[in-house]
Amino acid sequence: MRDHNYFVYILTNKNKTVLYIGVTNDLQRRTYEHENGLLPGFTKKYNCHFLIYYEHFQNIDDAIAREKELKKWRREKKENLINEFNADWKFLNKVVYEAL
Repeated sequence: MRDHNYFVYILTNKNKTVLYIGVTNDLQRRTYEHENGLLPGFTKKYNCHFLIYYEHFQNIDDAIAREKELKKWRREKKENLINEFNADWKFLNKVVYEAL
């Protein structure tokens, strides 16, 4: 199996009351799609357009396993993870567009 770039990410809404966890092979593109409401479903319905957390993986199986793990966590544990990575819960969309 070839190694690539994969990301597990967490989005939130403007008021930071809803969390969404996903996986992608292109964090810039996926962030743009969520931010602009191009993907139907949960994130569009609940306005989860703001990236607040991400992890990088080189293997898709590892990324999917991590996504599933995080989705099982209680909200408090997810918040602690986000706080370790992004203590102020700053929206990282622009940072990702410029950095990756």
